[in-house]
Amino acid sequence: MSVQILALVGSLRAGSHNRQLAETAVKLAPAGADIRLYEGLAEIPFYNEDLDVEGAVPAAAVDLRRAAAASDALLFFTPEYNGTIPAVLKNAIDWMSRPFGAGAVTDKPVAVLGTAFGQYGGVWAQDEARKAVSIAGGRVLDDIKLSIPGSVTRFAELHPGDDAEVVAQVTQVLERLHGHVGATAGV
Repeated sequence: MSVQILALVGSLRAGSHNRQLAETAVKLAPAGADIRLYEGLAEIPFYNEDLDVEGAVPAAAVDLRRAAAASDALLFFTPEYNGTIPAVLKNAIDWMSRPFGAGAVTDKPVAVLGTAFGQYGGVWAQDEARKAVSIAGGRVLDDIKLSIPGSVTRFAELHPGDDAEVVAQVTQVLERLHGHVGATAGV
């Protein structure tokens, strides 16, 4: 049985470099792992406790929770918007965090990586994502980090999956994430 990893991308833009990075990760999944790129974050309404009542939870939020609950680990790809995490990714974390103490991210290994235009590659957004998902109950793997700076120029004519350095770095991240899941699941 393979390790199921759910990948969430914090950018909704069709040409997003973070989406391209996530697509690269799907192709580079190590043996014994299956990475699913989650589609549908744009359809999830902003978290509102009035909507989060049994029998009335929006279908898009139910789908996200089910996908996260069925996964063995989560992998977040985040750009940096105004020095922080994109709203769509924060919203996903909020929906997955409920019900409090028993949300879909509770005790799941989580790795956060990404690329951004700035010289630090979005580390502030990644730190914010780690903080939010940790508070939500996820087991953030702080020893797994990848921030790729200069995305707009670096990937202007080169897909991340065609950049040998990026492929090597993403491969290492995925192997380490897979190792964490295997160690905790006794695989």
